Amino acid sequence: MPEVGKKVLALNGVIGDGSTLKLATLKGQWVVVYFYPKDSTPGCTNEAKDFRDLYPAFRQRNAQVIGVSRDSVKSHANFATKQELSFPLVSDPDETWCQAFDVIHEKVLYGKRHLGIVRSTFLIDPDGKLVHEWRGVKVPGHAQTVLDSIPAK
Repeated sequence: MPEVGKKVLALNGVIGDGSTLKLATLKGQWVVVYFYPKDSTPGCTNEAKDFRDLYPAFRQRNAQVIGVSRDSVKSHANFATKQELSFPLVSDPDETWCQAFDVIHEKVLYGKRHLGIVRSTFLIDPDGKLVHEWRGVKVPGHAQTVLDSIPAK
């Protein structure tokens, strides 16, 4: 798990269009990696739309946004198209990214325990170091909070 102030692992992942996103190739810009439980669910849809709506402001601050969940590449492609997302969604069915950022934890849904993604966001600086983390995220206002944490150019 990356610690604030330390370099983040050079992870790779397949995105909705079938290509491979390499975290190392984003060096030189701010990177927002947000983890969410499932495509096309109400909270995850609202979070994606908030990042989508603020995406031009993130780009003005030289920041890339990346969403990550355990959903398939096809699910991500459909979700991104339906919600008109202009940033990549990494498919992480083997939980490589999730484990690297320690976001898989026991959750309780309708009284049943299961392992799932805890909604979390990580901000990586242009040098590849983790500078901020938000865990157990509540969606309303979160994308704006993340944007406000990135210095204006």
